[in-house]
Amino acid sequence: MPMKIPLKEVLDAGKTAFGVWNTIPGASIVRTIASTPGISWVLVDAEHGHINDTHLYTHITAISAAGRSPLVRVPEASAWWAKRALDAGAHGLMVPLLRTAADARDAVASVQYPPKGIRGFGPMYTHHVWGGLHAAGLVLAQIETKEAVANLEEIAQVEGLGVLFIGPFDLSLNLGVDFGSSAHEDAIQKVLEVSHKYGKKAAIYCTNGDQARVRAGQGFDIISIATDVDVLSQGYAAHISSATGADVNVGSGYSAK
Repeated sequence: MPMKIPLKEVLDAGKTAFGVWNTIPGASIVRTIASTPGISWVLVDAEHGHINDTHLYTHITAISAAGRSPLVRVPEASAWWAKRALDAGAHGLMVPLLRTAADARDAVASVQYPPKGIRGFGPMYTHHVWGGLHAAGLVLAQIETKEAVANLEEIAQVEGLGVLFIGPFDLSLNLGVDFGSSAHEDAIQKVLEVSHKYGKKAAIYCTNGDQARVRAGQGFDIISIATDVDVLSQGYAAHISSATGADVNVGSGYSAK
């Protein structure tokens, strides 16, 4: 029986797929995050979050049990990391810092079994999601380098690649432009346009709901609304601000943008 993929169901219905970012390890916190009404996916961040491969199964299972799609951002483009994430039951794999169409083809190959790909067969812990990524595959390529923008047309035409996901912070750094500048925004809009031109979903990382609403209005298909560490720190700061009258402003490096 094919597995239920909430993210795919939302996209197939023509709706915007909002989701959240998980960087803090722990079953209780990820289940709380996944219980947020109105989201269809939770990304487990093994690149910048304090999460390693031994956390993946617990997090993925908790997210799936809450009726959301578990996605995993691996720390690098490697077949080993792809296999670990998929064998734990991930519905999708996000690969950071892609630069070329060859990089994208390698990422797609890492999620597919032979003869289409190079993934080894060993899904011992995916009974709750059997029939999933090895058959259909959702690969999210992060567009966040100068080379990726230059090679965007070729990357977007890679068969098996489902989503072009903008990492806006690395994108501004790699382009050598200010975050939020016209040059930065031009690159973001180019990714949106080219993604849809070749039938891919366009996605972007946002740090709050206000940003997410703007991006949804522009036509992005998949959008993050917040990161757990920011929600936690900002939530407590708001309460202490109310209690004391002090102006308390905290958050991660992401929320400073």
